[in-house]
Amino acid sequence: MSNGQDFSHVDALAFLNLKGELKSKLLSAHAAVKKNLPFVARIAIALYDPQTKILKTYLHSSGVDNPLEHYQTLIDNAPSLKEILEKGKPRVVNNMLTFEDSDKKHIRRLGRQGYAASYTMPMFNNGDFFGFLFFNSYEKEVFTEKTLEELDLHGHLISLMLINELSTVQTLSAAIKTTSHMTHHRDPETGSHLDRMSRYSRLIAEVLADKYALDDDYIEQIFMFSPLHDIGKIAIPDYILLKGGKLTDDEMDIMRTHSQKGKEIIDELLGNFGMENMAHANVLRNIAAYHHETINGTGYPEGRSGQDIPLEARIVAVADIFDALTSERPYKKAWSNDDAFEALMQMSGEKLDQDCVDALLSHREEVEAIQRQFKESLFG
Repeated sequence: MSNGQDFSHVDALAFLNLKGELKSKLLSAHAAVKKNLPFVARIAIALYDPQTKILKTYLHSSGVDNPLEHYQTLIDNAPSLKEILEKGKPRVVNNMLTFEDSDKKHIRRLGRQGYAASYTMPMFNNGDFFGFLFFNSYEKEVFTEKTLEELDLHGHLISLMLINELSTVQTLSAAIKTTSHMTHHRDPETGSHLDRMSRYSRLIAEVLADKYALDDDYIEQIFMFSPLHDIGKIAIPDYILLKGGKLTDDEMDIMRTHSQKGKEIIDELLGNFGMENMAHANVLRNIAAYHHETINGTGYPEGRSGQDIPLEARIVAVADIFDALTSERPYKKAWSNDDAFEALMQMSGEKLDQDCVDALLSHREEVEAIQRQFKESLFG
């Protein structure tokens, strides 16, 4: 201490002031919680997609002890969580043995992991529900009123961190989409196309998660960033972008510049919004820049091949091509799923990544559910 000043105190929540990925901040938040509540073994986040009413795992702090990696379900299939949402209040379960006979997979997985108690908080942003926050313990009867008061503070801080992270991505996405619409409403691809292909992309990533060690955070970025794959088309002249017939060689050369232009636009937007260090910014760049590269090296802009093409670009390429084939355009009729699947198989290993193609083809039921939900209409 000098002149009455003491700088020895360590701010337990100083990590909130630092740049860094949300995953590392969640781990720091868990460490802060455990200082006073050492029995909290796991903090986990599940996000809600209001369009599909699906809950999906997103982040957790439990290391290898994670019973719910890559899990999603309709909220209607999780009645205990739906009740929390309907009441708009958190729920305490101090003895999870009461749930041991449940027919719900997520509850059985948590039970097998050995968790004995849980505290679940619904998360809202300006009144809109966007997910759940879970605190789990291997000990029973630990979530007392005093404990819950402290967890509420940490829970709302974590919720605000998450809102900030998601808002950053959504703001960027909105800026790009608005820019696209302001430039003549010109790209013939519709909103329904983007809804479908982004969900095909997420489906492929989920199927490949174990093989490629993909976490739920990465999978969510694939979903959020995949609709921005063709942002570079903003820079393509109307006479090329809207041409009904086949492009000339010179026109095709100009069209192919949209990949590099897309990366440049994204870099500029990231800089303008101060998001250069945003988690997974490279995933966004790679999707825009490399989704037209091909496995055999004949694609563009760099002629990359095989594993040199980032996985996120390989995933989006398959999702984009499949939806393009099965969608009606001014210059073509929609293909049947059977014909489109056959075309993907023919391109597999040559133009398209075989793992990505196999992942989509092996989940036809989910593909058709996406198609039913996001049907094309006169208005897109």
